[in-house]
Amino acid sequence: MDLLDLRNKIDEIDGRIIPLLLERMEISGKVAEYKVKNGLPVLNEAREKEILDNVKKKCADQGDAVATVFAATMEASRELQHRIIGGGRDLREAVLAAFTKEKISSGAVSVACAGVSEGNTDKAARILFPDSEIKYCSRFEDVFEAVNRGDAPFGVIPIENSTAGSVHEAYDLMMRYKFYVVGAYSLEINHCLCANHGARYEDIHKVYSHPQALAQCSEFIKNFDFTGVNYSNTAAAAKYISESKKKDAAAICPRDAAKKYGLKVLKTNIQNISNNRTRFIVISKRLIIEDKADKISLIFSVSHTTGSLYRVLGRFSMAGLNLTKLESRPIGNGDFDYYFYTDFLGNLKDEKTMDLLCALSCELPNFKFLGNYHEY
Repeated sequence: MDLLDLRNKIDEIDGRIIPLLLERMEISGKVAEYKVKNGLPVLNEAREKEILDNVKKKCADQGDAVATVFAATMEASRELQHRIIGGGRDLREAVLAAFTKEKISSGAVSVACAGVSEGNTDKAARILFPDSEIKYCSRFEDVFEAVNRGDAPFGVIPIENSTAGSVHEAYDLMMRYKFYVVGAYSLEINHCLCANHGARYEDIHKVYSHPQALAQCSEFIKNFDFTGVNYSNTAAAAKYISESKKKDAAAICPRDAAKKYGLKVLKTNIQNISNNRTRFIVISKRLIIEDKADKISLIFSVSHTTGSLYRVLGRFSMAGLNLTKLESRPIGNGDFDYYFYTDFLGNLKDEKTMDLLCALSCELPNFKFLGNYHEY
C-alpha cells in the first residue's frame, strides 16, 4: 500500500468510529437523565478508572495511548451530562446576577491601594478610578482587610510582572479572602535609581525597594555590586530614603516618587528589559462582570492521579478557549498538593464557557472562580 491507500484506510475506519461515538454520547445523555431522577453525581471516578484499566489490559502495548482517547471521550460525556443536569447552579446564578452595563469606575468611590502616593500601584489605581479617593495601605493584606471591612468597595494590588513573574502573596490572599477580580490594568514600569541630594554614586552600597522591583532590576544591582534591601513598596522606599537623609543608600522607584519626596534621579530605566510591565488587579467582595469582560481567572486543584491535569486542560481545548496563564502554588498542607492559577480569554455570556466552568466547579477540589473582567 502507498501513503494514499493507508490514508484512505484510516478515513474508512474513522467513518465507522464516528457513528459509534455519537451513539455513545446519546446514551451518556440518557445516563444523565437517570442520574437526575436518582440523585446521583455526574462524576464516578471508580467507574472511569475501571473502564480505563480494562482498556489498557485489552490494548496491550497501545494501552496507554488508547486509554488517553477513552479518557477524552469520557470528559466530553461528562460535559454533556453536566449540561443536561444543570450542574454548577450556584455559580451560574451568581454569574448571571453579576452582569452589568456600568463600569466599575463609574462614580466616586474609595479605593484601597498598596503603597503611598506616586507609587506604581497608586498610578494604576488613579488610571482605573480617576474620580475616586485613594486610601493607602502599608501591606497587601491591609488592602484586603480594608475591602473586607467595607472601608473601600475596591482594592488595587499588583499581581504579575513581565520580568519577575507573579506576586505570589497576592494570589495567596485571593484564595484566603475569597474575593473577586473585577478589573485589571497593565502598566509600563520604568525604574529609577534615586538618592538624596549630595549622595555620590560611588558611595552607595544599599538600594531599597519592593522585592519585585529588586528582581526586575537584578542585572543593574549585580553590575554595581549593590545590596538590595526589601521594602514594602517602591514609593515607600523613596520616602524612607528621603526621611533618613542617608547618603550611602538609594531607592529604586518611579521618577514621580523621586520628585514627590525630593530625591535626585541618578539613573533612569534600570530594569532588566525595556518592555517591563506589571498587571494590577481590582479586587472586590462583590462579583461584578462588565459588558466588555474578556478575561477569566480561576484557582483549582486536581487529584493525584495520572493525567488529571492534562484532562482538565483538555476541557478548555474542547471549549475552544485559549489559556494565557497556568501556574502552580503549594496549598501549604504539608503533602505537596498544589493550587493551579489559570487565566484564559473569554466571556461567560458564551454558553460553552459557562457550561465548562459550571462543570469544573462540580468536579474539581478547591475550585474558585476569581472573576470575568476586562484588562485595560
